[in-house]
Amino acid sequence: MKALAETSRDTGDLIGSIEMTTAGNSTPPYSQPGGSKVVPPNAVVITVGNENVRYPHLVEYGTVKAPAQPFFWPAYRLLKRRMKNRIKRSVSKAVREGWVK
Repeated sequence: MKALAETSRDTGDLIGSIEMTTAGNSTPPYSQPGGSKVVPPNAVVITVGNENVRYPHLVEYGTVKAPAQPFFWPAYRLLKRRMKNRIKRSVSKAVREGWVK
């Protein structure tokens, strides 16, 4: 995601606002998508934006005066299958190792 956001680099604030929030923690206020919320158990949330960077949606979707420079959803779509397979593999491994005969 950070690599795809390079095309919109002006100050680096947008790239610096991309965060991964783990279970039980709150996402940054004003983050995209969805703003501040508590991440449920067994989940991870990737967000972009914070109280100082409130414009990621304008970069992603564009404005009347600025063309769209998508970075969030393309990265999600590119990595969705890989992450799903890694999660599935990790769960299967944990079940195999924890299985009582």
